[in-house]
Amino acid sequence: MLPIAMIIGVFFYKQLAILAPLIPYLLFIMLFITYSRILLRDIRLTKFHYILLSIQYGGSILVYLLFFKFNITLAQAAMMCVLAPTAASAPIITGLLGGNISTIAAYSFISNLSIGLLSPLFLALIGDTSAESIAFIPSVLSIFKKVLPVLILPFILALVLEKVSPASHLKVRSAQIVSFYLWAIALTIVISRVTMFISIQSNSSHTLEIVIAGTALIICLLQFWLGRRIGAKFNRTVSGGQGLGQKNTVLAIWLTQTYLNPIASIGPGAYVLWQNLVNSYQLWRKERIIEEEK
Repeated sequence: MLPIAMIIGVFFYKQLAILAPLIPYLLFIMLFITYSRILLRDIRLTKFHYILLSIQYGGSILVYLLFFKFNITLAQAAMMCVLAPTAASAPIITGLLGGNISTIAAYSFISNLSIGLLSPLFLALIGDTSAESIAFIPSVLSIFKKVLPVLILPFILALVLEKVSPASHLKVRSAQIVSFYLWAIALTIVISRVTMFISIQSNSSHTLEIVIAGTALIICLLQFWLGRRIGAKFNRTVSGGQGLGQKNTVLAIWLTQTYLNPIASIGPGAYVLWQNLVNSYQLWRKERIIEEEK
């Protein structure tokens, strides 16, 4: 599904880029289905989760300050590759790799929920609001009003549905495959937007685009490695790697294209490819180990 979505997005970007306004609605439905799968009583946050959260937010600030000296767009791209929350599919990959599913499910939940509250602050701090003469606080509030319905409202709606209509809530919980296909559609659209931004750039900016993609690769590998190292200390090696490394890139691309320099979306756009190559390698390696044990 990944190569199909990316190929369609690249080759038909002119036709698909106009569908970008649908992304918030697709994200809303995807998160609603995901949150319906998680029961609050099963969420148990531990020291392990808080360490990962501190890296997600503290690390995003550090990489921005590191690359800001060289190029603002590069810094924005690098920051979004770290700031992006854990992918909703991370528990699935974790399970296939033999990791603890409940641990990563809890982190995926809090990671995605917290980004709705904190991303407006981050985006207002690094976004270019000077051109519109928008003060910091009004800028934060403006972004918050647009982000809140997409990222927080699905969670509230899932809670309400569970209380009001348990039968309907159960049907939504069992429809996780719908979220997967919506993800594929959303990925196709955001890749078309990334392709469009690349196509309208001059040849002189291609070097920056290559650097951004390369930086995304380094950040991707570092996050998987660091997550596994931290997870090993808590007997959660696989959960740590997937928690930090596997990102909700559709959300990251949408936030970047909406509030930052659109060229910076090449970062999380390339991250889509890198993280899936890492996951493919991990699954292949896991399969080989199982075969050898037989």
